[in-house]
Amino acid sequence: MPVLSRAELSRTGVIFVVLLLAVWTTGAVAREFRAADTQTEDYPTVQALRYMGALIAERTKGRHEIKVFHSRQLGEEKETIEQTRAGAIDLNRTNVALIGNFVPAMNVLAMPFLFRSIEHMQKVLDGPIGSEILNSFEPYGFVGLCFYDSGARSIYNGVRPVRSVADLKGLRIRVQQSELMSQMMRSLGAEPVELPYGQVLTGLANHLIDGAENNWPSFVTTDHYKHAGHYTLTEHTMSPEVLVISRKAWQSLSPDDQTIFREAAQRSSRFMREKWRDLEEQSQRKAQEAGVTIIKDIDRKPFEEAMAPIYAKAGRDPAAAALIERIRKVE
Repeated sequence: MPVLSRAELSRTGVIFVVLLLAVWTTGAVAREFRAADTQTEDYPTVQALRYMGALIAERTKGRHEIKVFHSRQLGEEKETIEQTRAGAIDLNRTNVALIGNFVPAMNVLAMPFLFRSIEHMQKVLDGPIGSEILNSFEPYGFVGLCFYDSGARSIYNGVRPVRSVADLKGLRIRVQQSELMSQMMRSLGAEPVELPYGQVLTGLANHLIDGAENNWPSFVTTDHYKHAGHYTLTEHTMSPEVLVISRKAWQSLSPDDQTIFREAAQRSSRFMREKWRDLEEQSQRKAQEAGVTIIKDIDRKPFEEAMAPIYAKAGRDPAAAALIERIRKVE
């Protein structure tokens, strides 16, 4: 092998460092980012993640790609959130109620009967409030990229039609693994059962639980409607989904690539909303055709009044109280 002089070695070292710096500043290191989603392959959030990945691959000329692991392949949401925080998973689509265990501001978005309508929620999330919330993630190990819709969540069960708060008394209703959701169900007189999403169908089929609460697509695509024939349009929460990237993965990106990721995420949010509207309509129609009883004629006021203790507790936190007030003022 040739023996290099000290001057040649020095020049070689300088060239190597310059090349490394060039690679870093241009984000030229190719990487595959792992994204987690508990929903099925054809679900709008999974399609949106793939759409985002295609945009990123195009903008970076194939340097960066996203591999989407759907259908709980990387675990239940509670597990994947923890893995994302640790940097073992790069991107994660999750419901705000679960990530609220780590990011306090997200608990506000999960508050029952906070949003007046889907349009109200979208206006809040697409404006300054939404941007501020996404920007609050980093101290907790995440970077917020965008919000996805998840419609309105309502209560369904296989025991009896629920037309009033009294009808919920004694029913064992599955809720997300969130203390806030458990508090909500207890306030309505039902018995909350915290279960991972993937265990709900078995729980319904084996009568370990009487019902659950979720949106139309989740109710139908998971076959819950086959075991819970009474769907009450409580529409108690309109909490969105949120897409986060681990702080570790984010810091590995160059500033230019961070911009590409943010822009692709925002475009995927608009893409997801279109897919969501179509699936929501299809799901409701399928449930009706299967004979599910849909209870629309309920007096929502007693349901909302039952949430007074939850709002009183949230109001003891000045930051949460201020955020709730700002959201309610958005017209």
